[in-house]
Amino acid sequence: MRHIATFCGSCNCGCPELHVDDTAAPEKRIVITDDFGQRVQMSVDQFSDLVASARTGVLDELVAG
Repeated sequence: MRHIATFCGSCNCGCPELHVDDTAAPEKRIVITDDFGQRVQMSVDQFSDLVASARTGVLDELVAG
């Protein structure tokens, strides 16, 4: 898998990470791992929708404090 990003990264606890698995089926190419060893796999199109939602503010209420 090709590493794209680490979320947090300011500790040594196995932070969530974003990867691209170029050998996976297209519907499972994007891989997000969490710090518990679980993973979510999705297509590039699904990930693009997630990114677009974040850009338009749909997810802002989740992080508003």
